[in-house]
Amino acid sequence: MLAPTPEPLGWKPVALPRPVTLSGRTVTLEPLIAARHAAALWEALRGHDELWTWLPHGPFTSESELRRHIEERQADTGFVFLAIVPAVTGLAEGWASYMRMEPAHGVIEVGYVLFAPTLQRTAAATEAMFLMASHVFDQLGYRRYEWKCNAENLPSRRAAERLGFTFEGIFRQHMVVKGRNRDTAWFSMLDSEWPARKRAFAAWLASENFDEEGRQRRSLGQFRAARP
Repeated sequence: MLAPTPEPLGWKPVALPRPVTLSGRTVTLEPLIAARHAAALWEALRGHDELWTWLPHGPFTSESELRRHIEERQADTGFVFLAIVPAVTGLAEGWASYMRMEPAHGVIEVGYVLFAPTLQRTAAATEAMFLMASHVFDQLGYRRYEWKCNAENLPSRRAAERLGFTFEGIFRQHMVVKGRNRDTAWFSMLDSEWPARKRAFAAWLASENFDEEGRQRRSLGQFRAARP
């Protein structure tokens, strides 16, 4: 017996993301521009070559080399890179990009995520990811938001699950990166899941969820597990 034909969605293609400024309580994301951000990023990233382990480029040996790389990323129409600027410093301390964009199907990926040590494990880092997801679902109307990483990159896999992405499996021998095999772990978040994810993010990011020293009172996972 043939499976029933799925009902039509009434779906209409959405727009490609454009360089945009996204503002939150602890962080601002703005279009990555070499002339504006390269110097601050070099100061935040230099001496931390391990940050480039899982990325397709880097590490870089000078500010000018990093600047040229950023200029190349600016010119690549397959990406929309955003600089991550915590409110506490007002300086770029990382970046992330929209990529592998398929507006006809409503599918988009967040990737090339780079956090300086000063940005890691901060409310600003989490809020940056929240703002990017919110823009995808609430403003642009995408159906599916993806996170992919090297299957051996356990911190990235844990981050995806913490942020509310669902693990979908491993694509074996998916890519060759820096001359090495990459098996890719796939994660996704759907538009139907976003309202609950959004409520959890909002509750976690609220100022009352942090004590006087900036430590969380409840984890993001705890908020997500709580019933509405």
